[in-house]
Amino acid sequence: MNKRTLVINPGSSTTKFAVYEGTKTLFSRSMEHTAEELAPFEAITDQFEFRTNLILSVLREEGIDPAGFDAVIGRGGLLKPIRGGVWAVNELMLRDLQIGVSGQHACNLGGIMAFEMAKKSKAPAFIADPVVVDEMCDEARISGHPEFPRRSIFHALNQKATARRAAGEMGKKYEECRLIVAHIGGGISVGSHVEGRVIDVNNALNGEGPFSTERSGGLPVGQLVDLCFSGTKTKQEIQKMIKGGGGFQAYLGTSNGKEVANRAAAGDAKANLLFRTLAYQVAKEIGAHATVLEGRIDGIVLTGGLANDKWLMEILHKRISFLGRIFIYPGEDELEALRDAGLRALTGESEVQQYQ
Repeated sequence: MNKRTLVINPGSSTTKFAVYEGTKTLFSRSMEHTAEELAPFEAITDQFEFRTNLILSVLREEGIDPAGFDAVIGRGGLLKPIRGGVWAVNELMLRDLQIGVSGQHACNLGGIMAFEMAKKSKAPAFIADPVVVDEMCDEARISGHPEFPRRSIFHALNQKATARRAAGEMGKKYEECRLIVAHIGGGISVGSHVEGRVIDVNNALNGEGPFSTERSGGLPVGQLVDLCFSGTKTKQEIQKMIKGGGGFQAYLGTSNGKEVANRAAAGDAKANLLFRTLAYQVAKEIGAHATVLEGRIDGIVLTGGLANDKWLMEILHKRISFLGRIFIYPGEDELEALRDAGLRALTGESEVQQYQ
């Protein structure tokens, strides 16, 4: 009998959720939340009851018993650094999600909501591959100064899901492969996957790797220090330059990658240069990871929203094809990735880890 799972993925202004019977989708819903709806909640975790009640309301409309799930799995939040895989939601995890031990974000609600919904069916509650997954090797942690250790913050859920997909296409298990995975979207992360572990990856949140549609990526450190002490910018303004106001947004006034591609195609020389430069920086980062894997590469995976752009993929293919086989999986289906993680936990294919 197929296992029935509820998958919950809360975002800053959306709550996405779906019900599956095995891998079959019974229904999927994405609910938008206006600024006015969320305004009464002082903290992100205060939105818990509001969002949970919305899910329960839709389940009733669809005729689905909230007590009939074999598992509930939510998007993982900003926890302490942990290994990749499936994790049981326990009391310590709930506490760390509520207090925001590594920061506040709507994804912190994923584990909290999963735990509450799972109680109704006495089912296990899980999270899988949150952005704080940290499996880096010792060499990758060192930056150049002990005050600045490198941190692993990246698109772990989509990177690992697409890496598994590529491994399957090659007739292998993920744990047997050596892969480079590049998630190319609003943030860009490039990781070295070695036998099931991401041993090196750039901090895709705030200041490493290629620039993206709205993030600066790595910047010249000396010039950044000078700006910080120039008195012309506040700390918040500089942080916005790094995340939210960098990349395409800073150079072209838009964070819409499709718009930039269209402007380039229409003859906008600056947009053309910036689009090609993004591809250049991603290819350069992939090349660096080829050295991490010592040239023994089973495949290179290109994923994320910008992987939908054929021109970008053509540019990257030209620069990196000599390194090995390329797999292109556009977008990121986080609901399906979470579903598959939950099923692996239920069938025993994946160990269910305990947060400590």
